[in-house]
Amino acid sequence: MQVTAMHFKRKAAENLHNEKLQRALERLQSKFVDSRAAANAELPNFGEIRNAAAEIRRKVTENLDRYLLRFEQEATARGAVVHWAETPDDANRIVADIARQYGLRKAVKSKSMVSEECALNDHLASEGVEVLETDLGEYILQLAKEPPSHIVAPVVHKSKEDISDLFEKKHHRTRTTQIGELCREAREILRPGFLAAELGISGGNFIIAETGSVLIVTNEGNGRLTTTLPRVHVAITGIEKVVPTLEDVTTLLRLLPRAATGQSITNYVSVLTGTKGQKETDGAERFHIILLDNGRSRLLGTELQPMLRCIRCGACMNHCPVYQNVGGHAYGWVYPGPMGSVLTPAFVGLANALDLPHASTFCGECAVVCPVKIPLPDLMRHLRTRQMEQRLRPWTERAALGVWSWMARRPAVYAVGARIIARLLQLLAGDKKRLRYLIGVSGWTKGRDLPAPAGRTFRDLYKSGKSS
Repeated sequence: MQVTAMHFKRKAAENLHNEKLQRALERLQSKFVDSRAAANAELPNFGEIRNAAAEIRRKVTENLDRYLLRFEQEATARGAVVHWAETPDDANRIVADIARQYGLRKAVKSKSMVSEECALNDHLASEGVEVLETDLGEYILQLAKEPPSHIVAPVVHKSKEDISDLFEKKHHRTRTTQIGELCREAREILRPGFLAAELGISGGNFIIAETGSVLIVTNEGNGRLTTTLPRVHVAITGIEKVVPTLEDVTTLLRLLPRAATGQSITNYVSVLTGTKGQKETDGAERFHIILLDNGRSRLLGTELQPMLRCIRCGACMNHCPVYQNVGGHAYGWVYPGPMGSVLTPAFVGLANALDLPHASTFCGECAVVCPVKIPLPDLMRHLRTRQMEQRLRPWTERAALGVWSWMARRPAVYAVGARIIARLLQLLAGDKKRLRYLIGVSGWTKGRDLPAPAGRTFRDLYKSGKSS
């Protein structure tokens, strides 16, 4: 997937004026935000479970090498082949080699954000392998040739009318806007693809060190068909998705669907262990697991290490006021919202995503709702510090902060400067006592008026005993 995060400001401005997108984002907020709160309220010991989940993920990141090696040992013992991929190109090459080795030309794929990181579909197409997305949202986007706008609800930015038009154009059938009929139409198109596929490709919500298993959760059943019908199954996941034991993963599963969609459990939870046995009627004859790094190991031992705890639930973006207004495509890569504001700079380089650490009001809601307690505002603040240290921010911004820093370390100078600015802003506001436009912060005043200060600083007001 092409990185366009450097265009965040422009895309965000465009999306703010996209009325159709704004209606879609309002529906998302009312659906996922309210349902998450209700689902968590069902757990009287929610706080304890959340603490336990955060500790499980913390323990993994502190001992990542040990759990990964244990996973490889157990998976191999059960007939799977484990591959290590340092970069997306490595992962793509491995999948293409597997397809070539077994003579596979038709693949079905369930939703996988890691495969989006790799732009796997495009690579396989260049190798002569036809890939069919089977998650309904991802299938719609494949037809539309668009990237996902949300990691859980990838097609949230489209209305049912958009999908009706797309299906009519691509399927050459009578147009319908009935949701049930649209789903049936997609099912009728996808089912022959499942039956003809020789290769199944999936992600992995978790991989379990204790048993060498890959666990996936889905709501449509497409994931289970992808992993059991084709004779070869390839699972691609990030190295951070390892979990020590089956008991640990059950703890995480009590939180993941609640945080993601407000469900107490998803419709399908599949634990895939090894290849098909002699007396088993379904399952892959060949099982390959690709563990992708792509910058993850660089986070170990740094201030950004807590980001490796992420379980990709999407709760942070559902509750983020920035995402709620600009949508996922504005972030310009696989991961939108607060999680993307940290992951994208970490994976593709801070210079390629300058605005993302600033795409936050720092309200802290993302940290409040994160089921594994990732301090997302702190991580974004750290990335902002890195940008200043590496002189990646505009010189005007660095100069302004430099002047402020110099004054803040000299209280007498700061007090004089504050008095001058307070008086100047009062004069600019005029009789209406509202600031309609301010040079340098027009991004704020374009959409809101700022109350004018009283013309005196807080220090002066406090000394005089006045409250305003």
